[in-house]
Amino acid sequence: MMKTVDQYNFKGKKALIRVDFNVPLDKDLKITDDKRMRAALPTINKVLKDGGSVILMSHLGRPKGGSEDKYSLKHILADLSKLLNLNVKFAADCIGEEAESAAAQLATGEVLLLENLRFYKEEEKGDKAFAEKLAKLGDVYVNDAFGTAHRAHASTAIVAEFFPNNKYFGYLMAEELKNAEKVNYGAEKPFTAIMGGAKVSDKILLIESLLDKVDNLVIGGGMAYTFAKAQGGEIGTSLLEADRMALCLELLEKAKVKGVNLLLPLDTVIADKFDNDAEKKFVDTGKIPADWMGLDIGPKTIELFSKVISESKTLLWNGPMGVFEMANFEQGTRAIADAVVAATQDNNAFSLIGGGDSAAAIAKFNLEDKVSYVSTGGGALLEYMEGKELPGVKAIND
Repeated sequence: MMKTVDQYNFKGKKALIRVDFNVPLDKDLKITDDKRMRAALPTINKVLKDGGSVILMSHLGRPKGGSEDKYSLKHILADLSKLLNLNVKFAADCIGEEAESAAAQLATGEVLLLENLRFYKEEEKGDKAFAEKLAKLGDVYVNDAFGTAHRAHASTAIVAEFFPNNKYFGYLMAEELKNAEKVNYGAEKPFTAIMGGAKVSDKILLIESLLDKVDNLVIGGGMAYTFAKAQGGEIGTSLLEADRMALCLELLEKAKVKGVNLLLPLDTVIADKFDNDAEKKFVDTGKIPADWMGLDIGPKTIELFSKVISESKTLLWNGPMGVFEMANFEQGTRAIADAVVAATQDNNAFSLIGGGDSAAAIAKFNLEDKVSYVSTGGGALLEYMEGKELPGVKAIND
């Protein structure tokens, strides 16, 4: 049984909640997508409704060392206050006197946001003394940050040691794990995984793990060109990981042995430069002229991939089919998104979108509510699917 906040009454208690408020900010430091903040609201509201108070801790971006204004969480304060419909307090430090005093003064029903955890290098090092200073601030520890659950950081794994009997998953974490488990351990067949993105190396462990579970493995995006080159094709100036070509051939062989239908692109959209306004044309895979590059899957591939997707009962999608950020090269990714939506709606398939660029694509095409679940954690979901134990999950379960 999963230990969630539902099993605890927070009345009179201070909940120290690790959230993932690593939201994208524009050059004026305004939030461009607040999905991660909205995802944490149910957990925060449960604590407040019980009659508790909330201390939120998160990271933002990748500060190089020490505090940097552009990575300060104060920039999200106004938006967070609006989402919670209350005046969120802010501590300009996450440990030490200022944080302790702000936490001590917190009254029932109040919310305190701590400054960026990563202003201290001890956070990413998983430093125990730093975790202990964080632990001092609350009575109960709640982890609701699935996006960082694969990191053994002070705030995601180590701090839990100081709450042996009072540590729980927030609603978002619980939901993420439930949906990941559904695909990992209870996938209805046919199960199709769609892998895209730039590099084979990022997805090797996942692909190997999936070969034991899936019926179909669809490969597109930049990584498909390394497969094409490995099979003797010409790929022009397309993305290539030359040191992974032998591995691609091995994966093709493994799929054959395990009876997995591994599908690679039949054709590709090529461009004479990496530019939305580049000249573009369609060629068969492995026949890209010398100075051209592949930037999307072609129409024959879309048809092939879409057919397999339409017949599936479980779908896991991680990684785009091309450079979907450019309008002229988004067609492949868009078509796959539409096929996943159609299978979900018409074939009653369960579709899990695996964070990162896939989540960004689904959001760009406004299809988030038309699939079964969009994960907030790219790396965390991948590692979970690879069969690894996530430190942030283990810390609560232990």
